[in-house]
This record gives sequence, C-alpha cells and structure tokens, in this order.
Amino acid sequence: MSRVESLFEELTFPVARDHAAQQFSDVTLRFADGDGNLGEYVAECPSETFDSANDLYADLNNVLPVEAVGEPRQSEGDG
Repeated sequence: MSRVESLFEELTFPVARDHAAQQFSDVTLRFADGDGNLGEYVAECPSETFDSANDLYADLNNVLPVEAVGEPRQSEGDG
C-alpha cells in the first residue's frame, strides 16, 4: 500500500473521484489473498472529490477488503 500513496502524489489536487478512478483503472493491487483493481476501489470511495493524496488514501482504506489492510489478529487491538 505504500506504493499506492506515491501514485496518488502524481495527481493534481483537488481531483474528482471519477477522474482519479480513471487514472488508476490499469493498476492492479496485490493482496495476501488475491488482487483487485485500484481504479474500481477508488470509484467506490464515498467522497466525490479529494483535496489531497492523504484524503484519497484515507477514503480508499475504508473501501478496501480486509486482506488489503491487514490480517485478522495481527494488530495490537485484536487481543
């Protein structure tokens, strides 16, 4: 996911969700248990526009499958 953040830095902000999704329509994300299309995940983000790469990244983390953001029982909060 660290590479995703650097991709977002290439956009000019503010950016519309649809434009960002189109920009990343050919980017495949690889997860521990499969893969997915970055453009499709960006298209699912709740915000219509993003003011910064951080805003886009935060929204993206809310729509990614659990295997993309970490495995169950590996965070300190899963006790």
